[in-house]
Amino acid sequence: MTSSPEPVDRVTMFGGDWCRDCRRSKAVFERLGTEYTYVDLDSVPGGADRAYAISGRTNIPVIVFPDGRHLVEPTDAELEAALAL
Repeated sequence: MTSSPEPVDRVTMFGGDWCRDCRRSKAVFERLGTEYTYVDLDSVPGGADRAYAISGRTNIPVIVFPDGRHLVEPTDAELEAALAL
């Protein structure tokens, strides 16, 4: 986890509906009742560029936390631990 260049006021996930890891992370959010903003990289202009600027990688999902931390392709356990902080 590293800092993000853009502050957010809630969890933000950059992903694609076709991405298995993105669907899995969404399921974790739903199970835990976590409110989040979803940025669909297929429909939001510049979304992929924003995700790359944050992570320096082309992998998704990129999940950004309000304190500036981010995760890329987290396991369920990694995501749950980050949400508990």
